[in-house]
Amino acid sequence: MTGAVLLVLFALIFLFVVVLLAKTVRIIPQARAGIVERFGKYKETLPAGLNVVVPFVDRVRYLIDLREQVVSFPPQPVITEDNLVVSIDTVIYFQVTDPIAATYEIANYIQAIEQLTMTTLRNIVGGMDLEETLTSRDQINSGLRGVLDEATGKWGIRVNRVELKGIDPPPSIKDSMEKQMRADREKRAVILTAEGQRQAAILTAEGSKQASILNAEGDRESQILRAQADRESQILRAQGEGQAIQTVFQAIHDGRPDQSLLAYQYLQMMPKIAEGDANKVWVIPSEITKALEGLGSSIHEVAGIPKQVDGPRTRVDMGPTEPALPADRELSDTHASVQEAIAAAESAANPGRASREERLDEALGDASAGGADGPPQEPPAQ
Repeated sequence: MTGAVLLVLFALIFLFVVVLLAKTVRIIPQARAGIVERFGKYKETLPAGLNVVVPFVDRVRYLIDLREQVVSFPPQPVITEDNLVVSIDTVIYFQVTDPIAATYEIANYIQAIEQLTMTTLRNIVGGMDLEETLTSRDQINSGLRGVLDEATGKWGIRVNRVELKGIDPPPSIKDSMEKQMRADREKRAVILTAEGQRQAAILTAEGSKQASILNAEGDRESQILRAQADRESQILRAQGEGQAIQTVFQAIHDGRPDQSLLAYQYLQMMPKIAEGDANKVWVIPSEITKALEGLGSSIHEVAGIPKQVDGPRTRVDMGPTEPALPADRELSDTHASVQEAIAAAESAANPGRASREERLDEALGDASAGGADGPPQEPPAQ
């Protein structure tokens, strides 16, 4: 019986010691502060770590978190200056700097911060219209932080940052804003399209202007070149005709023409007489020799043309036979090629004319053979 009593007594003593140690030793976590009261009155603030208090006399009443805390408040309706109700939810970043003031200066500092945030937000947003409210987040954040930091300073709390999570206008205002944004984008698109068309028209006009200028310059240069080519061709043609006349005139002086030469020239003109469109048939008489004799006898009375000549006289010096312009071998070759091509084309187009010319050449050959019985001609002097 005595042993059982002793055992119970030891158990009670052990339990008392454990409770005494529990009331005496206090462990405060890191970044925490313990507020100790003795008989209901503030005594001290326990730092982080192992602390000893008077059991059953001192009591750790509050454990204050010294870390920066984040509190998100639910959306609050706020009326703007243009009488539109918007819903704004905020986030507050704060930190307890004075555990004693946060414990004894205010009962619930989180609720106090929430109410102060709501009233300050309504005061700031009430002086802005909807457009300014949506675009002035930084201004609203700065205003809220300044007011909250000043009001919570005596509570031992420092407000580090205030953020607006969202500003939600009414659905009708959202629809109007979307329409306005769509209209603004369409307006910018139309303006950009018009500017693009204007730039395109300007570039097109400038291109047309440059093209017209270049075409005009090209036409002017081509006309100048054609005029110069016509002038040079006319000069060359006139010089060629002059050279031909000089050659013919020299040949006449060298050959001392008589009635036979005149008859020969007449026979050479006969194919040209037959070239007319109305001359479908041209007959050469078989008695061509008698006709030539009669032609020669009828022409001998022409003044200035003797019937017979004694011989060639001294050549007449006609000066240089070269044209004034420098001779161009390539131009002469090209002209000869063109003349040959034209003659070939005319022969192919008028085969009857070619046959007539061949018959005329044969007749002229017979006439020359018949006139060979006349007096012989002396060769021209060299």
